[in-house]
Amino acid sequence: MGKINVGIIFGGRSSEHEVSLRSATSIIENISKEKYNVYLIGITKEGKWLLFSGDISEIATGKWEKNNKNKNILISLNPEIRGIMIDDGGRFTNLRLDVVIPAMHGKNAEDGVIQGFFETIGIPYVGCRVLSSAVCMDKVCTNIIMDYFGIDKAKFHWFDRRDFEANAEKCINDTEKAVGRYPMFVKPANAGSSVGITKAKNREELILGIEKAIKEDSKILIEEGISGKEIECAVLGNYELTASVVGEIVPCSEFYDYDAKYLSSDSRLYIPARIPDDISKKVREIAKKAYKILDCRGLARIDFFVEDGTDKIYLNECNTFPGFTSISMYPKLMEETGIKFTDLIDKLITLAKEK
Repeated sequence: MGKINVGIIFGGRSSEHEVSLRSATSIIENISKEKYNVYLIGITKEGKWLLFSGDISEIATGKWEKNNKNKNILISLNPEIRGIMIDDGGRFTNLRLDVVIPAMHGKNAEDGVIQGFFETIGIPYVGCRVLSSAVCMDKVCTNIIMDYFGIDKAKFHWFDRRDFEANAEKCINDTEKAVGRYPMFVKPANAGSSVGITKAKNREELILGIEKAIKEDSKILIEEGISGKEIECAVLGNYELTASVVGEIVPCSEFYDYDAKYLSSDSRLYIPARIPDDISKKVREIAKKAYKILDCRGLARIDFFVEDGTDKIYLNECNTFPGFTSISMYPKLMEETGIKFTDLIDKLITLAKEK
C-alpha cells in the first residue's frame, strides 16, 4: 500500500496567523514521513496560497513566505481533482490530496469557512465539520446551546456592534442587569486564543473592553467572572470518544490571555489538574456530553472553570482546532492519556477519512 498524500495547511487570514505557524511546525515535525507524503501549504495574511518546500524552521518565523522555491497554488472546485493545482512557471500540474490537516486557528480557519471549502471539493479534512466549527467559534451560539441542554455556564449577555453604537447606555445597563456583578469578561464572539478579551472590574473598564472587542468582531459577549481554577479537557474521536486526563492552567496574568498563552513562559500547567478525582471525572463526562451536543468530529478541547469553594463546574468554551504548539495543552493532555504526538496525528487522519 502506497503512502497517503497529506496536505498540512498553515497561516491564513486571521489574527492567530502566527499561532498557526507554530502549530503546523509541531505537526510537521511529528508526523510520520514513512506513512505520509507531506505537502506544506501556506496561506499568507493576504490570502495567497503557496506550496512551500523549504526548511521547516522558516515556517514559525514567517520567513517561509519569501522562499524563492515557493510555487503558487490555484484552487479548482472540480471534485474530480480533489486537490490543488500547482503553478510551475506557467505549467500547471494537479496534486491529489487524500486528506488535509488545517492547522489553523480563528476566523476563516476554525469557523467553518475553510471546512466548507474542503467539503465543496471533496477532500477529507481533520477536525469538526462546517456547522459545529461555526457554532463553537461563535461563543454566543455555544452559550445559548449549552444553556438549552442544561450545562452550567457563567451568566452572560450579548449585543451587536450596531446596538452599542445606537444606544451604548442601554447595552451597558442591560449587561449589568443580566450578568449581575463585576468583574466581567468582555469577548469578541468570534475570535480565539483570547484575542480581544479583557477583564472589566467596573463600568469604565467594561466600556473600554467593549471598544476593544468591537475591533475583532461585530458581536460582543460579556460573561460573569468566575473565581476558580481554569481546567481543560482534550476530546478525541468521531463517535467513540476519548476524554483526556484533565489539565489545569495557572496564568501568569489576571487571566489566560494571548501573551500568557504564547509569549510568556511564566504560566504554569498542572497535568493532572489539582482537583478532586470525582470533580475530574465530572469534567470529562461534561466534556464528552458537550462534544456530542455540538456535533464535534475528530478533536476539540473543552475549557472549564471549577469554582472556588463550591467545586461547581462551568463550561467556558469549545475549541475545534486547539493549539498544537510545543507548549499547547491538547497534545500534552493526550500524551498524558497515553497517546503520543505521532500516534495522535495518525488517529486524526484516520478519523478524517472515516468522517
